[in-house]
Amino acid sequence: MKIKIFSDQQFLHHDMEPDPIHYPFWLETQNSSKYSWLNLYDKYIDVGHTIFESADIEEADFAVMPPNWRTIRGDSWRSKINQNAEHLGIQFSQVVKRANKPLIVFFSGDCSDEDIPMKDAIVFRQSAYCSRFKANDFSLPAFCEDAIEFYFDNQLPVRHKQEKPIVGFCGFLRSDSFKRKIQTALYYVITLVTRGRVGVSPYKGEILRSNAIELLSKSHSVETNFLIRRSQVFFENSNLEYKQKVRSEFVQNIIGSDYVLCCRGSGNYSIRLYETLACGRIPIFIDTDCVLPYDFAIDWKKYCVWIDENDLPNIAEKIADFHEKLSAEEFIDLQYNCRKLWKEWLSPEGFYSNLYRHFGLSN
Repeated sequence: MKIKIFSDQQFLHHDMEPDPIHYPFWLETQNSSKYSWLNLYDKYIDVGHTIFESADIEEADFAVMPPNWRTIRGDSWRSKINQNAEHLGIQFSQVVKRANKPLIVFFSGDCSDEDIPMKDAIVFRQSAYCSRFKANDFSLPAFCEDAIEFYFDNQLPVRHKQEKPIVGFCGFLRSDSFKRKIQTALYYVITLVTRGRVGVSPYKGEILRSNAIELLSKSHSVETNFLIRRSQVFFENSNLEYKQKVRSEFVQNIIGSDYVLCCRGSGNYSIRLYETLACGRIPIFIDTDCVLPYDFAIDWKKYCVWIDENDLPNIAEKIADFHEKLSAEEFIDLQYNCRKLWKEWLSPEGFYSNLYRHFGLSN
């Protein structure tokens, strides 16, 4: 069964890209590239017409907002909303409402826990809080490329169980500081004034990640495979060859580890969670009141070492205990199952193929 979707490019602001769900219908050519992160939607573009059917509004099952709301809102709490694009989005929602059709809005990025002007819309959010989740909200994964296909010819390098678990992390690390305390206080004041409530600090993830790294580094229960960077080198350097080198090091760090630390960033979600699963490795997921995709169908704790943020001081012991309870065969099976989970549910083509499950539709 195909889901019939309606959208309209005239409500897409001229300098914005459409949401990825529209790529099979609105992009004339694929962005094929030797850089894996630049063509992560290629497979979905190939199969999108078998999942969705573009339809007139009268025949559609759902209407889908042309852009991702992230492009309208901006990706930082300091960003200003693009009012012209927001106006187009509101106009589109009014067209949909007059046709009495349900509206889907995809909202990725760090600010995607915020309200949008369409109160009745079905909203797929990347950054969401379980305690504030609404009945018409769903979780949206952070899409990533298939590193196993790109770097390892689609052959998963399997790790065999050793006595101690090896915990990996490659990335930016910055400890708490006086400057961060000032920035956090400023954030609280601004969100209180503009939103009428105090938000969760976008710097919370940095502190949690730093604390977890310190705890694991001092523990005798685990081995560590940490490659710490003191700047956000991937995003701060525009040279594609250099980015490819940094990306390769990141992937090799995941592949060279049994478990990978996955903690929220500025938003309440972890891109590394999906990258780890895609690489067939076991995430150590620090739960900060998160909502994960397809939680009504996936038993996430089967695939992760699950650490409540309040239980962070016991992180090393929890990893060691999880590892000890796995047999050698179960340890290998879990690697394959993590990758299978990503491919079938959390890759772009996997996520969209299962989208109907959110609405009680039959495939």
